[in-house]
Order: sequence, then C-alpha cells, then structure tokens
Amino acid sequence: MKDIPLYEVRKIHDLRDMLQQSAALYGENIAYMVKKERGGPYIDVTMNEFAADVDAFGTALLHYVAAGSRVAVLAETRYEWYVSYLSVTNGTGIIVPLDRELPGQEIAGMINRAEVSVLIYSQTKQKLIEQIRDEIPGVTKFICMDPPKKGAAFYWWDLLEEGRRLLDGGERNFLDAPIDPEAMTILLFTSGTTAKAKAVMLSQRNICANLEGMCSMLYIGPGDRFLSVLPLHHTYECTCGFLCPLYRGCTVAVCEGLLQITQNIKEAKPTMILVVPLMLELFHRAIMKKAKATTEAARKFEFGRKLTKFLLYLGIDLRPRIFAPVHENFGGNLRMLVSGGAAADPNVLSDMQDLGISSLQGYGLTECAPILALNRDVDFNNCAAGLPLPGVEIKIIDADEDGIGEFIARGPNVMLGYYKDPEATAEAIDEDGFYHTGDLGYIDKDGFCIITGRKKNVIVAANGKNIFPEEIESLLSFSPYVAESLVSGGGDGDGGIALTATIFPEMEAVKKVLGPAPEEKAIQALLEEEVKKVNQQLVSYKRIRRVSYRETEFEKTTSRKIRRQYQ
Repeated sequence: MKDIPLYEVRKIHDLRDMLQQSAALYGENIAYMVKKERGGPYIDVTMNEFAADVDAFGTALLHYVAAGSRVAVLAETRYEWYVSYLSVTNGTGIIVPLDRELPGQEIAGMINRAEVSVLIYSQTKQKLIEQIRDEIPGVTKFICMDPPKKGAAFYWWDLLEEGRRLLDGGERNFLDAPIDPEAMTILLFTSGTTAKAKAVMLSQRNICANLEGMCSMLYIGPGDRFLSVLPLHHTYECTCGFLCPLYRGCTVAVCEGLLQITQNIKEAKPTMILVVPLMLELFHRAIMKKAKATTEAARKFEFGRKLTKFLLYLGIDLRPRIFAPVHENFGGNLRMLVSGGAAADPNVLSDMQDLGISSLQGYGLTECAPILALNRDVDFNNCAAGLPLPGVEIKIIDADEDGIGEFIARGPNVMLGYYKDPEATAEAIDEDGFYHTGDLGYIDKDGFCIITGRKKNVIVAANGKNIFPEEIESLLSFSPYVAESLVSGGGDGDGGIALTATIFPEMEAVKKVLGPAPEEKAIQALLEEEVKKVNQQLVSYKRIRRVSYRETEFEKTTSRKIRRQYQ
C-alpha cells in the first residue's frame, strides 16, 4: 500500500458536540442555501442560525413529548428536515428517517415497527398521512412543515418560535439533555432489492466514526459547497451529504428536484455533488453527446484530452481551461463527484477525471453508517470500491480458488444490530464483531476492495464455477445500445445452466443506426450482436445463451437499484 498521510480531522464525541464545535469554528459560514418557493432565489442560512434553530426546535419538542421519543420524518429534502434530524438526536430521542416514495402501507408498517410517537411531515405527504392515520395509532403528535389544516397538526414553524421563547425564558431541558453516544439514536430502514426492509440501529458513535474516517481520506473543507440531489432518508446522503458538510464547515445548497438539477447547478455553483451511478452516467452521456456531436468536435475533444494528459505529466493542469464549456455547465466550480450506492462504470469515472473533475466511488451499507471503503482523492483505483476507512478492518472469508470470497468488516461504524430481530443480528454480526456484508470480491495487493457481486445473486455453473451476474452486466453496460440489463440463470434442458441477458435498450442510440422507427426484430438482432461481443470477453461457462429485449425500464428500488426478482 502507498504510504500517503491522511488528512487531519478533529475528534467529535457525538452529534451535539459536532454541531457545537462547528458553530464555534464556522459560525458565520453559510451552512445552507434554501428556497422559500420553487424557482425563487437561494436564501442563505449561517451555521450559527442553523445551530440556534436546532436548539429551539429541540426545546419545543421536549416541551410536548417525552425524552426518548421515536420521531419519524417523512418529507422531501428541505431545511426543516435538517433541523428536525439534529433536534431529535441532540436531546429529544430517536430519529426515524422514512422513504417518502414508498406506498402508504409500507410507511405505516415502518412507523409501527419503529414504535414512532411523533411524525414530522411535509404538505406533499398530507393525503398519505390522512389515508394511514387510523393504521398508526402509536403516533400521538403530528407536525407539518407547511401550514396544516386547522387542528390537524402542529405547525413546524410555530414550534420553532415557541422553542425560541422557551429558551429566552431559561428553559434548558433540551440543552442539558444527556446523550449516550453508544446508544441507539438513529433507526433506519434498509432499501433491500428483494427481502423485507430491516430496521438498522445506529449510534452516534457509529456516525461520528464514519465522519472522521471519511474526511481523513478525502479533502473536504470550509470552502466547499455541496448540491444535495439525493434523498435524505438514505444513510449515504444523510451521513455524507448532510452531516459531513456540517462537520467540515461547508455549505449545502438544496436541489429543488431532479428536473431542476441543471438549473440549480448553475445557480448554486457547487464544488461537490454526491451521486449514484445512474446520475453519473447521465452527466457523462450528456457531456459526450455534445463533445462528439460532429466529427470535427470529436477530433478536437480527443486532441484536448491527449494534450491535457501529456501536460499533467509535466505538472501543468489545463483541463479546466481546455474543457471550459463542460465546467461551465456544472457551474464553473465543480471539483469532485462522489458516487455511491452501487458500482460505478470505471470508464465513466476515468472520462470525468480526464475532464478535470475528480470522480471517485466508495462502498458502504446502511449497517455501516454507511461507509466501509473509499477511494481517496490522492490514491484511487477506478475498478475498486476503495480502501478501508481508518479504524475499519475488512477481510475476505470463504474464498474460492480464484481468491473471491465474502467481505466482512469490523469497526466503530458497524451497527448495533437489527431492531427487535436478534436472529437476523446474530446472522449478520459474528462472535468476533465482524459484519457479514453479503458482497463478494477480493482485496488486491494495494489494499483496494474489488467487488464482484452479491452472494445471493451468484449463479453456479454446471462445472461448479461461480458466475457473478453483475460482472457480465457491467460489460454489457459498455455498449452504447444497452441502457439497463439483468443477467439471470435458467436450465438449458440438459441439466446445465443457460444464462439469459434481459436488456432495456438505449433507444436514442438504437435509432441512430436503425432509423427513427426500428422494428422489434431489428432491435433484437442489434442487441444479440452486442451480446456476441461481450461473450468474446468471457470464458465459455459465463457466456450468454439467450437475449431478451424489453421495452420498459426495470422496476427499481427508491435508491435506483434494479429489483432482482426478475431472475
């Protein structure tokens, strides 16, 4: 392994300690850029103002609910979400972030399983709340972020004002509330692609360890401005895109929605954006479409790429100047994209790096708060999930003849367990404290974690060899005609395995070669030709035998992962 020093980070005991330290260090820095109305201007909120709002709202909560209450948040990303989260963790009780995209029955089930007594929600969820209200009898307090119907709920901003008055009157119940960094303070539901969501218990120690480790591997500082585009209920965005900027004194600009990303990027001029691979690929596709719109444009683009690579060897970085139009489309200040949630295409990462935008990926799970491994800005491998975080021990067990086995990990970021599910907890965390991830792969000579697939998705060939469908899907994704794919196994009629690739095509690219209204037979033939090219890169037992063309996208989880029940 390369001996590259880690970045210096400050120690934090719990999330209240983190916020108080940040307010003392970066009090006048802009913590949030928010909009009061869609399409309106961004309004700045300083770190001091945010910290004061957390104390005020937390004080009001404790005036109405018992200490230790379970408080769920069901809303889009907005300022009230951020304040509510820390107002709960910093003295009120246990926060339960909920996925607002889920159907009402699933949300009601999660609320009941988590024993929630307080529900904070936005007006966009009002109808859903009305539908499930009788099914969540444990909820005794409803708090709406927007002006609620008369008598239906508390108004969030009224509570904030009441909290300020209580503080002015000397109320200190919230400010002096004890915090146990080892106790469950966060209860998160996983977004599994097949099984029922598990309720993950996290402590503030888990989160703080993750923040310290992550920021020691990537430079993130007070001059950085994040654009928040991912859902906050997901622990990736919550830890890395919300708590991390607070910890490091950065600014977070709230994106109005996926359709407004381009406009909000130009307005906010971010230096960092956290993305999932699908979003990274959309950015990349848009850039390459413009860069290669004509033969002349493509020639200039490739020349610029070769020239800047050569100059980099000489210590001269002209990428922002040579590729200025690309940088301007990202607001002119973007320096880093961090991809998580699933494996990113290494070619896409490399292309973005060539343009002068550091693009890296990490590896994590909800059960690990979430980061286990991360590529560094000064030491990365685009084919790898990353290097283990400081203080995190990762190793391989049950390796096959190729050295591929299951990743297990131990460290201060590993969850307390699954809520009220001791059997699932015992199955996930062994006697030595190692969490069994269910992900397969190996660790290379430089210490990078290379993931090959999920344990539950492995297909066993007739010769006993393991086939990782994700590996083949990754190769298929390199085709310009493949938007999404899913590889599955089935019988071949002779007791063996026949692999099937189900493909949702990239129709824009397909129409360029087959015409504006291609026939299904022609599309099928084109996809079969692409599969043949992939098969040439695979050993015989991994080759695809059948190609199935589908006209619609695959069903996905709310974290944009394909649901694999199609296998």
